[in-house]
Order: sequence, then C-alpha cells, then structure tokens
Amino acid sequence: MGNATAALLELEAITVAGRQSPRLADVSLRIQAGERVALVGPSGAGKSTLLGVANGLIQPSRGAVRWQGERPAGGGRRRRRQQARIGTLWQDLRLIEELSVQQNLNAGRLAHWGWPRALLNLLLPLETQACQLLLQRLDLDPGLLNQPVSALSGGQRQRVALARLLRQEPLLLLADEPLASLDPRLAASLLELLLSQGQAPRALLLSLHRPDLLAGFDRVVGLRAGRLEFDLPLGAADDRILAEALAGLYGRTAQEAPNQR
Repeated sequence: MGNATAALLELEAITVAGRQSPRLADVSLRIQAGERVALVGPSGAGKSTLLGVANGLIQPSRGAVRWQGERPAGGGRRRRRQQARIGTLWQDLRLIEELSVQQNLNAGRLAHWGWPRALLNLLLPLETQACQLLLQRLDLDPGLLNQPVSALSGGQRQRVALARLLRQEPLLLLADEPLASLDPRLAASLLELLLSQGQAPRALLLSLHRPDLLAGFDRVVGLRAGRLEFDLPLGAADDRILAEALAGLYGRTAQEAPNQR
C-alpha cells in the first residue's frame, strides 16, 4: 500500500539510454499535491522523455519511479488503478478523429472502467450528463457531444482534449507543451484552466517552450541535454537568480533571457 503522505510522483536518479548520449541522466524530481511545476529547456533537453517516464510509457534504464510511494505495477487491476492517477495532455492531443466527442471524453475513463465497458463506449453513449457538464465547464456547447472530432476547430479540439483529461480525474496532470501551436489568447486561456487544476489534492507538471509563461507556477525545473540544471521555487525566487538560471539553460546572457514575469 502507498503512503498517503508520499509525494504524488518521485523520480529517483532516473537515466534513459539514447543512441549517442543519455536522453535523461541521473534526474531526480519530487512533486507533492498542490504543486504546479513548469518544466523548461531547449529543444532536445529531455522534457518529453521525462514526462514519458512520469506516466509510465518510458521505462528508465536506471533509477526508480514511485507514484504515491508505490513502484509501477506489472499489470492487472493495481496497474489500472495506478494509471488512473496520472493523466497526460499531449501536444498532438491524441484524439480519435472518427469517434464522437463523447466517445473521446469517455476514453478518459478507460483505466477506471476496464475493457468490457470501454468496448461498450464504442456502441452506446455512456454517462452523457457527466460529459455535458464537462463541456459546459470548458465553455463548449454540449451539443458537440455527438459530433466527430474531425469536425471541430483547433480551439475546440484543445478543450475537448483537456475535458478528456478532466474526465479521467487524475491526481497528477502532465502536459507536454500543450500551448506550442496556439495563438496567444487561446494559449493564455488553456494555461489558466490547467493551472486551476493543479491544486491539492492534485498537482500539475507542464512542459513549456516559452519561459515567459511561468507566472502562476509554484516551481520551475530546468533540463538541458538530459540533465537537471535547476529546480527553483517561483513565489519566493530572486528574479536575478531565476533570470541567470534561464539564461544559462538557453545559452544566453542574463540580459537576453526571456522575460519570465
């Protein structure tokens, strides 16, 4: 049994092998309930790899992963229970184009339901009221439930993907550069929604390509060439120290570092 007071996620000395150099090298990270953590670094720094380790899709070459104090289970009901605790918002969204919005939303319940009910989701509209309430919460028309995802706009797709994540009801929310292809208005709206979900008992780990969007996070973690460069609190952080850390991460002078406030 996991310790109720344990960190939601613990990565201990994680290494992931690569072709010429490690994708991650001796990375340790702890995320507690109520923390909103930004993950920053240049392209190829290992941010997506770290998120893949965190959600269990990538197995490290060395090191330990714990979810609420538990090692990843090998399979069965305990494995599904662990998977349900962690949800991911992918940069490419990973919606199923030919299925309806409602079917995509209910895909967030697969780890809770198991395969028999998951298959039934392909045949019948399940838990319609819960899906309608989620769309309303994200300022989407509940009438979209029967629409195929292929008929949605880019902004609608982003919100449906977030609604699917919320439908899962995870404790740890992971997001892999979800703002990268959005216009500034939509990016700000989606970021606000994600930050609002990172409050206890949940937590948020979000990969950012723009350090100027750090306002609202509690911590910022910097990766470079697969290594952890810094892990700084934001609320009480000295602006100069943070600017210098970001400048070093991106290979710039402190004056050239992105405006993080």
